[in-house]
Amino acid sequence: MDCVTRIRASISLGATRIQVRSIRAILNPMTSFPSQSPQSIQYSTRVMKRATRAVKCSPFRLPLFQVMQTEGVSLKAIAGNTGVNHRYTHRPLTELVAENQLMWLIQTGLLRREVDGQGLTDSFRLTPLGRQLVVRWKARDGHSMSATWLDQLLNATARWFQITNFFR
Repeated sequence: MDCVTRIRASISLGATRIQVRSIRAILNPMTSFPSQSPQSIQYSTRVMKRATRAVKCSPFRLPLFQVMQTEGVSLKAIAGNTGVNHRYTHRPLTELVAENQLMWLIQTGLLRREVDGQGLTDSFRLTPLGRQLVVRWKARDGHSMSATWLDQLLNATARWFQITNFFR
């Protein structure tokens, strides 16, 4: 199947406008198309509650997430006394504990691993969901979001089910 036949097949299968634009750009790379204005992603209330709960139950503080908005933060900068000195954590964390907490925030959609030309790095950045949460946190004047016992229970239950689903 040649390129034109594949393009026609994808168009006949109901390709979206974006796919059609990218197909046109492939056929005629000199053609420009107006870019659409960037819009904030709208997350459901359930997703925002889960993300807020995960942040409340994490050992990390607002300065860490503020730095992650603009640059990647390495695991070594978060773990140990370095994390406390940078005001990223309340108490020193081992690298294993810090990484496990960061991995949970990745699973809840708040963070992502930073990638370089060689592959994954040990640095982390915010996702759009994480950025929205930081904006809300700053709107509260950066006051600490403390977790209730119910938040702790729900977060621990979600993490436990996530782990048990991994072994299935």
